[in-house]
Amino acid sequence: MTSGGLSVSEALDLSIIIVSWNVRDLVLDCLASIEDAGLQLAYEVILVDNGSEDGTVRAAQMQFPDVHVIALPRNVGFGAGNNQGLLKMNGRHAVLLNSDTIVLPGGFERCVEYLDRNPDVGVVGPQLLNPDRTKQNCIHNAPTLVSELVSQSLLRRMFPRRYPSKRSDYSEPLEVEAVLGACLFVRREVVQRVGMIDEDYFFFLEETDWCQRIRDAGWRVMHLPDAFVIHLYGEATKKKVPLRTRIEYYRSRYTFFLKNRGSAAYAALWLMVVLKLLFGSVLGGRRAAEYRKILAWHASGRPAGAGLDSA
Repeated sequence: MTSGGLSVSEALDLSIIIVSWNVRDLVLDCLASIEDAGLQLAYEVILVDNGSEDGTVRAAQMQFPDVHVIALPRNVGFGAGNNQGLLKMNGRHAVLLNSDTIVLPGGFERCVEYLDRNPDVGVVGPQLLNPDRTKQNCIHNAPTLVSELVSQSLLRRMFPRRYPSKRSDYSEPLEVEAVLGACLFVRREVVQRVGMIDEDYFFFLEETDWCQRIRDAGWRVMHLPDAFVIHLYGEATKKKVPLRTRIEYYRSRYTFFLKNRGSAAYAALWLMVVLKLLFGSVLGGRRAAEYRKILAWHASGRPAGAGLDSA
């Protein structure tokens, strides 16, 4: 696919990578929004389908024949799915784009332009919006024991510089620890030098881990407050398999702490979580049964499992 008068034989500006799993209608809407946005870029779209059983692959191929579809036999996870797309990318930059997003005119061009003008920046993320155009939190801080003990909303209110969020209005690009993987732009050179997403994460925190590795390698990670993408938050996973989604978040937190915080911090996190779950199992009201199920998962040794489709 091309725009702005460039031919497919020339270097592409952007590879748009979308990972899907049983969200046919969301995927089709997302692909349609890319076309409707009239991108002034030379781009390609790579759809990586994680073994959907709802006709996603066939529908995408029929309605959007220019899209390169990679049909995987099973759900390999968000990070591994994106890696399959990164292996095929032809662009100078790539964007990891959630299937539950709507692309708006101008946002992608702004992100590509910023990467082109700032070679020390490895990753940028736009401002994600709700369908009513209100802001979502789309800046991540790498988790620590402090952030696990104290609620994120409190930390963001008390220490807005250390924990930036939608509560503040930014007039300039902001350097951050990580941006949300729902729409994350990365330059090709970063992928080549730092490597792809760590596939030990099935879902959650893979982009935070990746951004940390990218920052450790010397690149900056930036939030662009004047580039916008709509994100239908949670439509692709949380509403489909809520319990498995929560379990995957616990598993990803443990993985992040083991890789980035050390065994002592990991043990402290595990103890904190188990105590909280024990308390919730007794006094959690309507959610007590859910807490007990998550506690049982902990007691089973926190198996990696086959992913969200095994729920």
